[in-house]
Order: sequence, then C-alpha cells, then structure tokens
Amino acid sequence: MTASAPRNLTHRDLIRDQFTRQSAVFNAAAPIANEDQLKLIVDAARPGPDDTVLDVACGGGLVARAFAPRVRHATGIDVTPAMLDTARQASAEKGLNNLTWDQGDVTTLPYADGAFTIVATRFSFHHFLDPLGVLKEMVRVCAPGGRVVVADSCPSEDEAKAAAFNRLELLRDPSHTRALPLSEMKRHFAAAGLGEPSVRFSETRDVVSNLLARSYPNPGDEEKIVALFRRSASDDSLGIPIRLDGEAIHYAYPVAICAATRP
Repeated sequence: MTASAPRNLTHRDLIRDQFTRQSAVFNAAAPIANEDQLKLIVDAARPGPDDTVLDVACGGGLVARAFAPRVRHATGIDVTPAMLDTARQASAEKGLNNLTWDQGDVTTLPYADGAFTIVATRFSFHHFLDPLGVLKEMVRVCAPGGRVVVADSCPSEDEAKAAAFNRLELLRDPSHTRALPLSEMKRHFAAAGLGEPSVRFSETRDVVSNLLARSYPNPGDEEKIVALFRRSASDDSLGIPIRLDGEAIHYAYPVAICAATRP
C-alpha cells in the first residue's frame, strides 16, 4: 500500500485515516483474527455469564465478539465509523445479539463509573498520546472487583532496540505513537491504582509482505521498513525474532497481556 495520509492531520485524524483504510483488511488478517490469541485475552479476564464487557478502541470488534459467548453483554467503542461498521456487520453475520457498538473518544469514555465488570483493549495503547490517561478511564468505568486487561505489542527493555522498533512502527503506521516495554506498562498499572498485573505472553507472527499489504505507510517508506527488518535479522537492532527465507521475511511481534483486578 502506498497512498499517503493527508498532511496537517491531528493525531485523532491520523487514527481515523489509517483505520478507515484498514477497516476492510484488518479483521481478515490471520494473525489478528487468530482465535487462540483472542482466547488468551478472554481467559485473562476470567469472564462469567453475568459479566458485562467494554472493548476499548475496539476496531472491528474481534475482542468483543470473542467475549460475547461467555458473558451477558459486550460493548465496543471506537473513534472510527468504518471500523464500527465492520464490527456490526461481522456480529450480525455470526448471529450475536448481545453486542453494542458505540462511537466515541476513549480518552473520556462516555460511561458511568463502574459500568462494566470487565474492561479490555488490544493493540490500541501504542496509538494513544496519553496511555496512562486512557488506562485510568478504563479503571474508572470498571466496577470494583472487576478485571482490566491490556494486550499490546511489547518491545525490548533495551532502550535502543525499543526506540528502533517504534521508529519502524511509525514508518509503517503514521498513527503509531509508542509501544511500551513491559516494565513501563506495569508502572502505568500501578499509577492507575491496579497494582501489579498478571502477565501472559504471546506473539503476532507473519511475513513482512503480508504486514505491508494491510498497512498504509507514506510513499517510499515501504523500502525503509523492509531494510530495517533485514538489518535486524543480522544485528537484532529491533529486538524481535526475525528469520529470512529467500525473499520472505518472517517476524514475530512480542505481545504482553496484562490483567489486574480493580480494588
């Protein structure tokens, strides 16, 4: 994909631009839709039949739909109308009738304190300008005794490698801000009043050509991205597993699933 984003966009505009264009392909990507990966997030929340779930920055609604068979009701909220259209269509096709889709800004969630017993998000924190502020909002709308779950890419604790990974991701997706190393995510959980989270690890595995096919970098940046992956295959500059197989570049993005109970 080579179409560039319009100039002079706000960060919120960049998110809507990127995910409007991704709405048709994001949910269909095998690593994103992988049921075993989604189950890890659901299991981390320990859901029951009476739970009510909020999927924050839900995109096409994969996480909310994964929760739906195991809870009373799930709500997804996102800023991008095209993603919500995808979510509504997919839930209708699957015959799920305990789902609600809301458009809104996750930095100020439009819900009452303690409105949900589970509040979860996946692959969103690296888009937030103020991830701690969003986490505090997630805690606010979670009922005492409920569960808060954050799953996101987890770069190396090595500062240089984490910085290189974030430079790569910003080239690939101009709405990217910064993926947080696990130690920093844990500090955010503590600052939000959640204490030490339990952590499960997984990986998003694919080949770079597939990654770029569902990405919208600016013109000329695809070549830079490929070069960064190839370089890291020899010097580990990105701090992630990479394997070259002829022209194919296999990668694995580490993912941390952090879960905690709201006091």
